[in-house]
Amino acid sequence: MSTPAPSTPSTTGTPLRVGVIGYGLAGSVFHAPLVAATPGLVLDTVVTSDPARQAQARAEFPDVRIAATPAELWDRGRELDLVVIASPNRTHVPLATAALEAGIPVVVDKPLAATAAEARALADLADRRGTFLSVFQNRRWDNDFLTLRRLLADGELGEVQRFESRFERWRPQLKGGWRESGAPEEIGGLLYDLGSHVVDQALVLFGPAVRVYAEADVRRQGAQTDDDTFIALTHANGIRSHLYVSATTAQLGPRFRVLGSRAGYVKYGLDPQEGALREGLRPTADAPWGEEPEHLWGRLGSGESPLTGGGTPVPTAPGDYPAYYVAVAAALREGGPAPVTAYEAAHCLDVLEAARTSSRDGVVVEIPAAKP
Repeated sequence: MSTPAPSTPSTTGTPLRVGVIGYGLAGSVFHAPLVAATPGLVLDTVVTSDPARQAQARAEFPDVRIAATPAELWDRGRELDLVVIASPNRTHVPLATAALEAGIPVVVDKPLAATAAEARALADLADRRGTFLSVFQNRRWDNDFLTLRRLLADGELGEVQRFESRFERWRPQLKGGWRESGAPEEIGGLLYDLGSHVVDQALVLFGPAVRVYAEADVRRQGAQTDDDTFIALTHANGIRSHLYVSATTAQLGPRFRVLGSRAGYVKYGLDPQEGALREGLRPTADAPWGEEPEHLWGRLGSGESPLTGGGTPVPTAPGDYPAYYVAVAAALREGGPAPVTAYEAAHCLDVLEAARTSSRDGVVVEIPAAKP
């Protein structure tokens, strides 16, 4: 199966210059390659104090400038049209605040902040300054998510009753680093890492949550923060979402199982885009991107397991991470909306905070009517 490359906006005018802060996983695998591949954007500067990462950035993008500290960006803010914050979670709020106060448009990797209150404060600051602010929730452009949105729009499942979403891995040994730290200021653990993705997807699909129940466990020896977490949401419309994020799953479940009054949709396997980016592949206008083979397509049907041949294969839409930065470029040039707003990120953080409270206290947490 072949599909056209992702659509792109007009690239007339001078390319928008982008600085990326941080060149770890987020900066080197996702943001820098996607920025560089987006017509109308140019990767101008990478900020990292690590000599090995500086050398890596120069090798991958020979024309890029290197800065050792974010302060160097603020000092020449007029030279940049966008700053991407891809540094550790603890730095997101202070760096986003500094960029916005310097008048520089900002993209922040998820999670935007540790709390919904901090996220809303950033959103309010951006509004007061009249400066662009968006959050990188790239899993909205996963292949399975795009396919499920199409099925829901077409009414293929009937009335949805339960949405099951799993982001599971088998990593029995700790890798180390801030993501596994138990220090509160690091905002580590799977609840805020992978949980940011599965909760955001559930809210986009089915609207605000009004009740949250969660179980967050620390399974691996020496682990300091949650590595096996379950979140149950009741949405305002009555749909229930059951969300699983884990690093300790020896047998992986379906990525999605969505049950409706007419049919169900089951999809195994992760979107291929992250793997492709890790391997050094890049989206281009002359080659397909984000496709998966037919044997990985999900199945739509009723009355029988897809593993025993039940249901009809559903062609998976190509994943389209490039669409995020295409939308960012369009918003910066034309004044349109951000592809993911800080207020949307705050709604997600409302749920994550409720989940943390639920797990700690063993209670169901009610979420008040959504704030702006």
